[in-house]
Amino acid sequence: MSGWEVHPWRLRWNGLSVDQLRRTESIFALSNGHIGMRGTLDEGEPRGLPGTYLNGFYEEHSLPYGESGYGYPEAGQTVVNVTDGKVIRLLVEDEPLDMRYGRAHRHWRELDFRSGTMRRHTQWESPTGKRITVRTERLVSLTQRAVAAILYEVEADEAVQLVVQSDLLANEPVEHDSDDPRVAAALEDPLVAEFAHADGYRAVLAHHARNSQLRMAAGMDHELVTEDGLRTEIRAEGDLARFTAAVDVPAGGKLRLVKYLGYGWSAKRSVPALRAQVEAAIAGARQTGWDGLLAEQRRFLDDFWEAADIEVEGDDELQQALRFALFHIMQAAVRGETRAIPGKGLTGPGYDGHAFWDTEMFVLPVLVHTLPEAARDALRWRHSTLDKARERAAVLGQAGAAFPWRSINGAECSAYWPAGTAAFHVSGDVAHAVAQYAHATGDRAFEREAGAEILVETARLWRSLGHHDQHGGFRIDGVTGPDEYSAVVDNNVYTNLIAQENLREAAAAAERNPDVAERLGVTPEELAAWRAAADGMLVPFDDLLGVHEQSEGFTSHAAWDFEGTDPDEYPLLLNRPYFDLYRKQVVKQADLVLAMHVRGDAFTPAQKARNFAYYEARTVRDSSLSAATQAVLAAEIGALELAYDYLAEAAFTDLHDLHHNVHNGLHMASLAGAWIGLVAGFGGMRHHDDGLSFAPRLPRGLERMAFRMAFRGTRLAVEVRPGKATYRVIAGEALRITHHGEPVLVEPDGPVVRSTPDVPEPPEIRHPAHRAPVRRVPPGKEASAG
Repeated sequence: MSGWEVHPWRLRWNGLSVDQLRRTESIFALSNGHIGMRGTLDEGEPRGLPGTYLNGFYEEHSLPYGESGYGYPEAGQTVVNVTDGKVIRLLVEDEPLDMRYGRAHRHWRELDFRSGTMRRHTQWESPTGKRITVRTERLVSLTQRAVAAILYEVEADEAVQLVVQSDLLANEPVEHDSDDPRVAAALEDPLVAEFAHADGYRAVLAHHARNSQLRMAAGMDHELVTEDGLRTEIRAEGDLARFTAAVDVPAGGKLRLVKYLGYGWSAKRSVPALRAQVEAAIAGARQTGWDGLLAEQRRFLDDFWEAADIEVEGDDELQQALRFALFHIMQAAVRGETRAIPGKGLTGPGYDGHAFWDTEMFVLPVLVHTLPEAARDALRWRHSTLDKARERAAVLGQAGAAFPWRSINGAECSAYWPAGTAAFHVSGDVAHAVAQYAHATGDRAFEREAGAEILVETARLWRSLGHHDQHGGFRIDGVTGPDEYSAVVDNNVYTNLIAQENLREAAAAAERNPDVAERLGVTPEELAAWRAAADGMLVPFDDLLGVHEQSEGFTSHAAWDFEGTDPDEYPLLLNRPYFDLYRKQVVKQADLVLAMHVRGDAFTPAQKARNFAYYEARTVRDSSLSAATQAVLAAEIGALELAYDYLAEAAFTDLHDLHHNVHNGLHMASLAGAWIGLVAGFGGMRHHDDGLSFAPRLPRGLERMAFRMAFRGTRLAVEVRPGKATYRVIAGEALRITHHGEPVLVEPDGPVVRSTPDVPEPPEIRHPAHRAPVRRVPPGKEASAG
């Protein structure tokens, strides 16, 4: 892709490309789950979409309805671009460093997956002929939650006067120009100034959001090293604090500035308390020092990559993309600490900064096996919002807890009622993630403190929402499943199967924790009712076609005219009426196919193959969520080349901007899908009923793949080569797994090698016109393995 330099451990963009700034700012964003900073140029201009975000800090606004109705959410929430501390301006003999003027002899930026930093290198000649070299490095600390830091170095070719201006800037003007529902609501001057203080090299600003009344503070401090005379000043007022340093630099001399930043917010704490918090964070950062922060970052990432790395041989670009994906998933969550993981992470304002079910079904499966503490914390956020989920269920006339379709603070804020009101599968998704985390970690403390309560309250929702019909089956009618091109349907297979699992897991958790069950008022009669509902769960099947129905009656709907749909009309949600989409056989994203992944135990291999072929011909992938799931099932049924195509689509969604909206932030679920596509797809990794199983297969185009993951405290490495797979314990105790159905014990003292069986013959597969994935492997390249 133009601009990107392929390297296994870093991502570099050569040149400036002003028209690509918004996109590269998302790609180069840094975060730790608490602070997020878009990868803007240090000087603040030119810029695409400036953004600094604090997880959970939002502004409220009214939701617009042409016609309101009972139970419609009233208040929306939008992530706020908080005080920007990234800005460091440079003037060279009164000429501001601006990449649009003068001449850049060399310029590149890169994201380093090992150091956890963004670097920038610029050789610039001013309009008056003064030549300098600027080197910067930026980090958001993975170990000190409230801290970010920037190293800014300037080297002069000849004697020159330099002036550096380092800012804290609130209420930056941000342009919004789109009717796309995926784009954030426009907010103008959302922050109200409360406090400003400056002294020496340090300054603090405090603000509150105008409507939500959430309060935040940002602080900065500096270390400045130069070889000659120095003059400094600092001031702070309202929305701006500025530290200025004027320096005379001799030929070959250097100016070195380290900027330390601290951020905090609260719904309860006072301005003095927040000021104390950020000043303490800065003091800790200065005590650690720039080199210390770099060392902490590297140690953390060395440990992370030991537990989580993925290697592929035969596709260098894919190797880079997989590590890029893992790096962003890690930094979106690592210090979130009882905050949500938004759909765009903290890389941009897309989707208004909301968290969706994507987190539980795509992001958490990665974190459970690579950074389980972060998965636990994300689930604790869900638990902290249980009261809001209970209130939402009560408004909708149901028992238990109904988690929101989209939210920042746990309250539903979607004005799209078929999703915000009817997508009850979200509650099952949360329960699924709770069960998966508990099984994969054995964390009984979490189950007792939070997990069991989530499972119980969501089970109560399903028992209330569904009913036993006269034929003895348990029905769940009038819901919206994952496919947003079908809405308010009866017996969506995905929803019913995720509810079935939820009901059974809740009963088991209640029996494992009788004191918790007693506290929650769970009775033996309720346990029996949950199990009866699970056992009677209806799963619609079309006997004539021999496939499962995505929902009751779906296969009887009229076919969508794919041949008559112009390629430019995708995504259909922006160009066709929902009314028409709802009554046709057209699928936005994997729905029944997702059910076959997460509830594969409910389908036979033959059913999976027939279902996949049927729905593949009707799925248009207008969602970035779809390709990863299609990769997993394509690999399972033996369509390895197609699986490779879908894996690449998930991995390159952001790097290649396949959905044309990376400028608003990265797609966390698609990034997670790259891991899922390889580990669950070609690795065949599943864990049902407490067990961990693998069915590895190597696609044409890869000579070798290897991945690392954690299960029950053991770190396991899996390597797949043509015809064989090797399992090795990196750290921890022996682990029992299955390999293509064969029980295997992997012990710490030696690897276990097993042969891989032949790949099953896949069914004939067709795609909707113009919607086939891009081929990853050139035709004719020899197969690597089976």
